[in-house]
Amino acid sequence: MTFDDNQDSLSSHDFARLGTLIEQYSGIRMPPNKRVMVEGRLRHRVRALNLPTLHAYCQHVLDGGALESELPDLIDAITTNKTDFFREIEHFRFLVEHGLDGLMALPHAPGQARPMKLWSAACATGAEPYTLAMLLQDFSRTHRGFDFEIFATDICTQALEKAKNAVYPEEMAAVIPQALAQRYLRYSRQRNTPTVRLIPEIRQSVSFGHLNLMDESYPLPTDMDVIFCRNILIYFKKETQKGVLQKLCHHLRPRGYLFVGHSETITCMDLPLDQVTTAIFMRKP
Repeated sequence: MTFDDNQDSLSSHDFARLGTLIEQYSGIRMPPNKRVMVEGRLRHRVRALNLPTLHAYCQHVLDGGALESELPDLIDAITTNKTDFFREIEHFRFLVEHGLDGLMALPHAPGQARPMKLWSAACATGAEPYTLAMLLQDFSRTHRGFDFEIFATDICTQALEKAKNAVYPEEMAAVIPQALAQRYLRYSRQRNTPTVRLIPEIRQSVSFGHLNLMDESYPLPTDMDVIFCRNILIYFKKETQKGVLQKLCHHLRPRGYLFVGHSETITCMDLPLDQVTTAIFMRKP
């Protein structure tokens, strides 16, 4: 079965129905200017299911009883997994130069010393949590007894599989400082498609899991020292942003740090946070 991609499109009605479903499940808004993007991303699902048109796909998913089975692939298709190592590098510089020492100085209950806990709450294909892992592993080399755990979650199952594999194009790793790259990366011998892979020590320091930020609660520790939730809130409505942030604050220990994207504004919300600097907040005591 074939069809002409250039002639096939979503009707306003079909797009509105899909948009409602996507936003209700994932929080991601689908304004009218996203229709062409959605059409392009769903065409491979149309072909994979051997359906003739995008309209047939909508009927199959929304009216034909295939919603439960197709929803993971639908969400994987429409989510944007833009990620880079050391993205918004000022955040990582602050963490290493100021944040970690301050967090280490916080009191712990007697006999309850524990690893520092960090959470990458929209990890995409893993560049963010692996950046943290390299930096913290390096930090531990000069701070005896320092230990850490990194949790990384995302709604996209395909992105999580790539993250667990920890293989990236060599050009994507070019921004990693040379000393870290030499210590924590292994380079492939396939020079036609050069790749790098994080060493086992770094891979094993990150725990990946599927998580939808729209869930009522998150199955993660409630004493996180650091939470990175960057460049995902911009896709949500203000009330959705606030609901997610309230839940994140529940998982952040007093004086722990929350990092958001530089383009995300949350200062007008009533949250138990104090702003430290651009896009960095501290949980109030």
